[in-house]
Amino acid sequence: MVDLGFSPPSNSFLTKEDLNKPEKNYPLKVMVCHHCWLVQIDEFALHNEIFCEDYIYFSSYSSSWLRHCKEYSDKITKKLKLNASTKVIELASNDGYLLQYFYKNGISVLGIEPSANTAKIAIEKGIETRIEFFGKTCAENLVIKNTKADLLIGNNVLAHVPDINDFVQGLKLILKDEGTITMEFPHLLQLMRNNQFDTIYHEHFSYLSLYTVQFIFRQNGLEIYEVEEIPTHGGSLRIYARHAEYKELPLDNSVSRIISKEQEMGLQNISTYLNFQSSVDKIKNDFNSLLIDFTNRNKKVVAYGAAAKGNTLLNYCGVRPDLIKYIVDASPYKQNKFVPGMHIPVVHESVISDTRPDLIVILPWNLQDEIKTQLSYIKEWGGQLAVPIPQVKILDQ
Repeated sequence: MVDLGFSPPSNSFLTKEDLNKPEKNYPLKVMVCHHCWLVQIDEFALHNEIFCEDYIYFSSYSSSWLRHCKEYSDKITKKLKLNASTKVIELASNDGYLLQYFYKNGISVLGIEPSANTAKIAIEKGIETRIEFFGKTCAENLVIKNTKADLLIGNNVLAHVPDINDFVQGLKLILKDEGTITMEFPHLLQLMRNNQFDTIYHEHFSYLSLYTVQFIFRQNGLEIYEVEEIPTHGGSLRIYARHAEYKELPLDNSVSRIISKEQEMGLQNISTYLNFQSSVDKIKNDFNSLLIDFTNRNKKVVAYGAAAKGNTLLNYCGVRPDLIKYIVDASPYKQNKFVPGMHIPVVHESVISDTRPDLIVILPWNLQDEIKTQLSYIKEWGGQLAVPIPQVKILDQ
């Protein structure tokens, strides 16, 4: 479907001492199955190496994401009538960014998170967390302890598992008979429609349509009964699923409606995928042209947000510190480090006021409204903002 060359794992940030050491790079090549339309990369970078003890992504550093999670927790608590006698389990619970809202309302929670350093933050908040990868074996161990979920949550994790069938089999095992699964994942339709190739990186093994997820769930005894389109991550789906044999929750017409929309987009037509590379190459050429133009006019260009998607973009486009001087990021875990591959330094936001750049590229374009408001002060010296996706453009301020 698309070949993005070779790239290091997107969250493998480097210290200054690391810069003179060899760096692992893996193929970033995406393929599509013309039977079930699952889009995947090969597992060149092993998941137990990516989601290691020093995993650097913490979910709580985006205020808009926390708002989204609080709204979800309020909505689902009311929808499912959750209370102190019910159990909420989240898979890939990170630093407790979501479970904290259920916990504060007296609902029993359990997080399952493979990265020890993020799990430690959740535990410090009082959120019970198991430090391990979730799959069928983990689920079987929980069932032995009579631990099952009334609500089973997986936000932006389904795409991250190399063996998606083993993962979904685990969901089946730990869901109570009348329980509900909700999962959020970036929608393949939006990736294709809006040229979101920068969301392709080694942490994301799968790129998912509703058609494909429905197929996988049905293969494993689960039924998606409702689905919502939500704006997060450039356009995601939130699915609601139950045991296939539990008929009390009827199928909502939202499921067939979105699958029809995917068909209209051509997500079950191989030519749609084979034509994607040309769209990707146009972004690369336009982005490099913008940076070179500013640089040739002695204008200072920097970036905001050392996000994984930004690292895919920078590595594919070959953008080094000669074109982007530094990247600002709110996370102290990334500051004073260097992005993998291109070795651009990551700094605190205060550096913007000190250096007064002419152009700031917003790499996490899905958060552009939040960041645009945050950086409104650059208008004082005529600074401009740009985004690379869905097309390279300078934003109106």
